[in-house]
Amino acid sequence: MKVARKGSIVLLMLMVVFTLGLSGCGGNNGNNANKDSASQKPAENASAVKTEASADPTADPAKELKPYIVKLIYVGAPQKDEVMVEEAINKILEPKINAKLDIAPIDWGQWDSETNLKIASQEKFDLIFTAQWRYYVTNAAKGAYLPLNDDGGQSGNLLKDYGQGILDTLDPQFLKGSAINGVNYAVPTNKELAAQGGIVYRSDIADDLGIDMANVKSIQDLDAVLKVVKDKRPDITPLYFKQGETFNSQYMAQYDTLGDAAIPGILLKDSQDTKITSMIELDRYKEIVKLTREYMKKGYINADAAIATTSTQDAMKAGNVFMTVQSLKPGKDSELANATGLVGKLKQIAFNEPTISTSDAAGSMLAISASSGDPARAMMVLNLLHTDKEINNLLVFGVKGVHYDVVSGDTIKASAKSGDYNTAAAWMLGSQFLNPVWESEAPDKWEQFKAFNSQGKSTVALGFNFDASQMKTEVAACKAVMDEFDTSLDTGSVDPDTVLTKYAEKLKKAGVEKIIAEKQNQLDAFLAAQK
Repeated sequence: MKVARKGSIVLLMLMVVFTLGLSGCGGNNGNNANKDSASQKPAENASAVKTEASADPTADPAKELKPYIVKLIYVGAPQKDEVMVEEAINKILEPKINAKLDIAPIDWGQWDSETNLKIASQEKFDLIFTAQWRYYVTNAAKGAYLPLNDDGGQSGNLLKDYGQGILDTLDPQFLKGSAINGVNYAVPTNKELAAQGGIVYRSDIADDLGIDMANVKSIQDLDAVLKVVKDKRPDITPLYFKQGETFNSQYMAQYDTLGDAAIPGILLKDSQDTKITSMIELDRYKEIVKLTREYMKKGYINADAAIATTSTQDAMKAGNVFMTVQSLKPGKDSELANATGLVGKLKQIAFNEPTISTSDAAGSMLAISASSGDPARAMMVLNLLHTDKEINNLLVFGVKGVHYDVVSGDTIKASAKSGDYNTAAAWMLGSQFLNPVWESEAPDKWEQFKAFNSQGKSTVALGFNFDASQMKTEVAACKAVMDEFDTSLDTGSVDPDTVLTKYAEKLKKAGVEKIIAEKQNQLDAFLAAQK
């Protein structure tokens, strides 16, 4: 009896093991209960697919993924043929990762209010444009963006697991410069890494008016030029300004804001001095706002500059603007000319040398929203925007043969329907090195980009992003003060001689000195760790 009982126990154990084995196989073959569980955790489901696909190169990952729509939000005007382009993209995207792309641009004028509302309400979306000059650090600190390479984070190391193409093609300085305490909360666009400030102007108008631009090297040199335009072409705005696009923009004035531009305390990019200063205390700042005020009083700058919402690109496109300030790169004039219908009528002049700072590396990025329903799938799409030429070019330029025509190879020209899909957003969406060039641009444009990047001089604090998480009260108070004064001063709309003292007093009461002291402590520790 003992032997029989022992045999029965052994037999029972074998049956249990066999049953468990069948259960495990059933799960791998699409057991309904497991499918429901996976659908509640899309990122985990994607991780499982990655493991299987790695084990079996012939496996089709898309078949294992639940259908999903990735919503992409970027800055730009909605396009007439957006649906047509989405359909063309999704024919390629769906077989790859069983996902569709929903393109959702928001105009510049509504960007801040609409995106702030979406973030605050935790609206469901997946990818969103961000930048150091558009509250990247602030929103990351709020938890609006997911950490992308934090092994211990809620979504794991998304970059390593689903963004290998990004890691293989993106200059490491982009990721280093945009990291916050070693963690990236967005992926920079693969484009020009160095930054340089200058102007883009209507060369056809300059020629008609007999203006010699050869000796224009600085903003001071523009006085005589703008006077001629004002006097001889009263129908044209000599110099168009709007918030953030003035002589006091960081790429023009060479400010290194050390993270979020909405937080006070800067260094100068063209200096090795590591002492952080309030911007409004700098002689350079005071000279710039005083000169801008003079230009406004002389009628060179659009009178509504402090409240203008039209982008410099759209203002130039309207045909009644002579000059705008721009963050330059090789061929920026040609790129802007194609976007505005002013081919052959624009030229650029640089006012400073190219530099590479944290703010430049983080100047244009896509983040994954904390509200994303499938962060892994969002990263897959982001990776394809950096590696898949066809998908990237569809998103940026539209459908070949409809929205543009091919001249030869990677050279394209406008078509009759180019105006129906013209995002002018290549600098925001993945990798510009995947893009063709317009026939009016230099054939070696991307080689020029690489040379430009190699010329960029790294600033002393490259890679440092101020962590303001312990100073939210002071940061919020200072931001409110900066919002009150910055735009009006930067556009020349108020007299700096009477306003700057009041500005400084309000900043002091808001806690600017405390912020700068903490920023200095963090920077000193960062620099010490680099040695």
